[in-house]
Amino acid sequence: MQNKLKIINDPVHGFIKIPHEILFDIIEHPYFQRLRRIGQTGLLNLIFPGATHTRFHHAIGAMHLMFTALETLKQKGVKISEEEEKGAMLAILMHDIGHGPFSHALESMLMDDWHHENLSLLLMNKLNEEFEGKLSVAIEMFQGKYHRKFFNQLISSQLDVDRLDYLNRDSFFTGVSEGNINTQRIISMMNVCEEGELVIDAKGIYSIENFLTARMFMYWQVYYHKTSALAEFLLVKILERAKYLVSQGVDLPATENLKYFLHRGKNSATDEDVERFTQLDDNDVIQAMKNWQSAEDFILSYWCKCVIQRNLPKTIISSRAFDPGFIEEKVKKTNEFFGIDNGNELVHEIKRKLLPYNSKKQPIFLLQKNGKKIRLEESEDQLLSGLIVNKTTRYILMYPRDVSRMIS
Repeated sequence: MQNKLKIINDPVHGFIKIPHEILFDIIEHPYFQRLRRIGQTGLLNLIFPGATHTRFHHAIGAMHLMFTALETLKQKGVKISEEEEKGAMLAILMHDIGHGPFSHALESMLMDDWHHENLSLLLMNKLNEEFEGKLSVAIEMFQGKYHRKFFNQLISSQLDVDRLDYLNRDSFFTGVSEGNINTQRIISMMNVCEEGELVIDAKGIYSIENFLTARMFMYWQVYYHKTSALAEFLLVKILERAKYLVSQGVDLPATENLKYFLHRGKNSATDEDVERFTQLDDNDVIQAMKNWQSAEDFILSYWCKCVIQRNLPKTIISSRAFDPGFIEEKVKKTNEFFGIDNGNELVHEIKRKLLPYNSKKQPIFLLQKNGKKIRLEESEDQLLSGLIVNKTTRYILMYPRDVSRMIS
């Protein structure tokens, strides 16, 4: 009989135990193994060379932190059954199973408006049929339908184990130390109040503020870094252009499954859509971009060369929207340089906005010694929470590097 209670050596958390056989069975499933070929951070390795980790790494790490959080809550007197423990660990293990190639950047391009969480749920239901209902509790928790609310909050909230893992993991692999947070301290401060909601012991307030500010710095320094935002935008434009060309009858070389999605119209997902989607990964898109460098269409060829050869467009970043006349000047010079009349396809303004802490949607509550709970930003001890409740916006103007000398 195969030993399924394995131990995984993780570079971020150390040794991770798989305490239940069903977890091992899900990890071994082809749907989950595909995550080995789905990058956690898209094209971030163009900016931070070490950022080559995958969704597979992250899902395993989040599962480990869920186990740690549940053990902490048990020690504080919260009753958690073995079935609930399995359910919560399965839910977080599978929370990203619906991610497509390059994750967030392309999820709406390949499956139109299908968010990865919708696809994750769809795949969870398929797996539940295959495993004869053993994932039912996990699916309830994932959807927020389970009667004990704190399980869903651990899976998806402003302070969940998903965020705790990806912040430390992305910080580790990018080398950006500002994202490094003390996950063990934060988890040790977790508790459940009488209403069955997740709260933080009041004395952990500064660890929570550090977590929120670390996340904010990671977004602006890493995820929304101007070159990172540019690379993600280019991916979307490449697939957008490819789908347009295919709709015009152009035959573009691509793997069978990617070609299927390039031809796919706007309609509800079918069983074939889902099955083909689970065969797609980053390699399909990378191979296509390599081939499309020599495409007859100038725009598609240009974008693909930018990414594959890392000859990225020039960018300017601003806290305010760019003047339309300024943008038009870039378009005019681009047309002149390349001898084209659609330079507006190569010049774009990218917008990124971030609300570090949403005090209205799923606020973080502190549990005081007297048993009462208060909002994080209402605490007399808070130092930063009141300052990070405002949305920040940045604008990035991109245009071909080849013409930057003419329009600088």
